[in-house]
Amino acid sequence: MNIATLESITITSDPHNIAQVESFIEEVREKYNVADDAFGNILISLTEAANNAIIHGNGCDPSKTVEISVTPDERGKNLTFAVKDQGKGFDYNNLADPTAPENIDKPCGRGVFLMMQLADLVVFSGNGSTVEMKFRI
Repeated sequence: MNIATLESITITSDPHNIAQVESFIEEVREKYNVADDAFGNILISLTEAANNAIIHGNGCDPSKTVEISVTPDERGKNLTFAVKDQGKGFDYNNLADPTAPENIDKPCGRGVFLMMQLADLVVFSGNGSTVEMKFRI
C-alpha cells in the first residue's frame, strides 16, 4: 500500500510514549468520527504495533524513532495506519501461533495475532519494519 500521509506522529523508542500514541488515536477518532467498535480495534492494534516497534524493532533505543501515520480513503469510510520502526524487521510469515497450547501461558507473542484479528487488512513491508493496517470506520 503506497499512500500519501496526511497526519502522523513520531515518538522515541521509550515504552512510556505509548500514552502519546493513545492521544493521537483519540484525536483521529474525533476528527474522523470513528465508531466505538472501530475505535477499540484501532486502539488495541496500534498500541500493539507501537509496542512491537519500540521493543522488538528498535530495542528500546531512545535514539531511534517510531513513525505512526493515518490516511483516510477518498470516501472517508476507511482509515489506514502505518507504523514504521528503524529496526531490521522480522519474519512475519513464521510467527508462533499464540493460541497453541504450548504458547498460551507465554507473556508475549500475541500482538501480531491481535492486529490480524482486529484490522480489516494488515500488510507488512520493509522486512517487517513497517506494518499498515486498514480499518472500516
